[in-house]
Amino acid sequence: MTIKEVAELAGVSSAAVSRYFNGGSLSEEKRRKISEVVKETEYKPNAAAQLMRTGKSGQIGVIVPHIHSDTLSQIMSGIATALEEQGYIFILGCTGGSQEKEVRYLEAMQRNQMEGIILMGSVLTPYLRDAIDRCEVPVVVTGQSFEGVPSVYHDDKNAMRELTGLMLKKRKKLVYIGVTEEDHAAGLARRRGVEMAMEDAGLDPRSLRSMLADFTVESGYEVMQTFLKEEPELDGVVCATDLIAHGAMRALKDAGKKIPRDVSIVGVGNHWSDEVSDPPLTTVKFYYRESGRTAVEMLLGMIGPGDNRSRISQIKMGYEIVERRSI
Repeated sequence: MTIKEVAELAGVSSAAVSRYFNGGSLSEEKRRKISEVVKETEYKPNAAAQLMRTGKSGQIGVIVPHIHSDTLSQIMSGIATALEEQGYIFILGCTGGSQEKEVRYLEAMQRNQMEGIILMGSVLTPYLRDAIDRCEVPVVVTGQSFEGVPSVYHDDKNAMRELTGLMLKKRKKLVYIGVTEEDHAAGLARRRGVEMAMEDAGLDPRSLRSMLADFTVESGYEVMQTFLKEEPELDGVVCATDLIAHGAMRALKDAGKKIPRDVSIVGVGNHWSDEVSDPPLTTVKFYYRESGRTAVEMLLGMIGPGDNRSRISQIKMGYEIVERRSI
């Protein structure tokens, strides 16, 4: 079956059918008629022919480090919705945290005719930077600010500064459970926010006791157990992520500590479990879905007509402190 035959069955022009498949402007009545014929006949346009005809594949590559994250699922939701509204589909590549796979996916997606790529960044190594610079299609990074690369990122430093400042109104013997500072956003920027809040409160940030955890509940539990042995007088725990905070809360309870009577605790991320934990967790809400949509808007603007790829945009999203009963 051809586009012409679909058009005849739907009672519309071949141009209307072409616009239907390419996400072009079309009346609701024509869209409905074409949709009915497509469903009845199970017609699928030839992707190779479409590429030759329009120069566009209608596909965007999305590269993520892993898929078992509430944060990433929210970003993906924003990306998927925004792409669908514009008539695009996305092809997902999961690296498992491998920097080598990041570069392999960038190269493979170009070979497979992606019109652009959204990369959920972690660490900008020279290897990755070179691959981005050599990329023949537009690339937008989310979750990190990569210098010289279009990026949509979050205000991690100021969010953590405000959150820790809230804690310091009630507690002084703080400890910090962070993550690797190779991750500039969740690691380096959030730690710096804690230090700035201590400076604001007249405290020496060099006195801050800190340990690193993985991005998991189990790791938060283990690190908190160590802190309870080494810092038995602690009265406040600042965590780089909500999952780490939930692990730390469990360790505190197992040690007989009452939250927030004996120890206050905060996290970052506004995970769904924060509202049902006991007590509900005070945290930072970042606008993850909105950042996904913003990344799509930025990318499609670079794909559009004109020489837009030379324009480097860096968009920093806002945040909100969600105060609950854990402090």
